[in-house]
Amino acid sequence: MTEHEHAASVGEDVELEAFRRLYPLEFLEKFLKDGVRPDGRPLGRARSTLISVGSLPHAEGSAMVKLGNTTMLAGVKLEVMTPSVDFPDEGRIVVDFQMPAICSPHVRPGRQSELEPVVSEQIRNALSSSMMVDLRELNIAPGKAAWMAYLDVYCLDSDGSLLDAALLATAAALADLKLPEVAVTDDGKVLPASSDVQEHRSLKNIQSKRLKLGKIPMALTCAVHPKYILPDPTAEEEAILKTTITVLTDFSGQLFSLYKPGGEVLASTSTVQDCFALAKYRGKELQKIFNNAVIDAEADDAMVED
Repeated sequence: MTEHEHAASVGEDVELEAFRRLYPLEFLEKFLKDGVRPDGRPLGRARSTLISVGSLPHAEGSAMVKLGNTTMLAGVKLEVMTPSVDFPDEGRIVVDFQMPAICSPHVRPGRQSELEPVVSEQIRNALSSSMMVDLRELNIAPGKAAWMAYLDVYCLDSDGSLLDAALLATAAALADLKLPEVAVTDDGKVLPASSDVQEHRSLKNIQSKRLKLGKIPMALTCAVHPKYILPDPTAEEEAILKTTITVLTDFSGQLFSLYKPGGEVLASTSTVQDCFALAKYRGKELQKIFNNAVIDAEADDAMVED
């Protein structure tokens, strides 16, 4: 490339970036008319998705998910609790979603993002509606002891479709969760399995186990344009279009719930149906990615134990 050609190329890039900033909707529509997205994806395609299970060595279960640039890290820590009187054979899962300032220029240091309580509640609702975890699986001794699972989800990079990535990281971390082996005394005291149980009149030993999971919830967020539906939007696409519909299903396509937080475009019946169809297709993709990640992690665990 000659110096003149290089200068011309730089000039074109500057003009394109100026157009992008000054006329964001027109910039986006310029791509959509050609059947592609600004990042090169076809209109109906989600971004590449990576799941790494067992990312945190000091957590009982953990996973990292990358959905394009959006990155989530989920970890589970366990603590013994006394079950409630109403549910004596059930444990609890406490969900906390956090967006530190490093994840986005729109998050200010020392201040809670307004999205944190919203996404936390959406994750809790997804776990409840899907019945992914039977809380009785967290029981240790009925009426005496159960596991409290603290599930923390950290957004490391916020580039759109936050619930999609956060829920996938949540599910992968719970799939990785391994309840430790413990001993329980007659009075309900929980001891490490290595303790001298003879001194405590041990009631029984509880073997280490993985949770038995029910249906795995997944989310697909779609940005809605009057003429187009964009699954798995980037933060830029979400900011430009302002209208999103998030469909929550399991991998087989069973519908759990649907979110539409306001927006400028009305959601017609056909639009909702199209979003649901995209979610069913996405579910098949994610099921393969999810299962492969869990299988790989279990194989690594088996090699360590051997």
